[in-house]
Amino acid sequence: MPTSTCPECSEDVYVDADSEQGDVISCDECGTDLEIVGLDPIELDIADEAAALATDDEEEFEY
Repeated sequence: MPTSTCPECSEDVYVDADSEQGDVISCDECGTDLEIVGLDPIELDIADEAAALATDDEEEFEY
C-alpha cells in the first residue's frame, strides 16, 4: 500500500492503491482531511472544507 506524509502532523498516511487524484482521505493520527493532489509519487495537501463536505455527501448518497 503506498504511503505519503501528512502535511499537518508529519505521520505516514496509507493510501489505497485504487485511489485517484482528487480523492479526500483522513489522517489516522490527527484526523485532518487530505486531498490526493499527485499520484506518482503520492502527494497530499490539506483539503478545503468544500471538498471535504462534497466527499461526505457523496458517501451518504445511495445510488
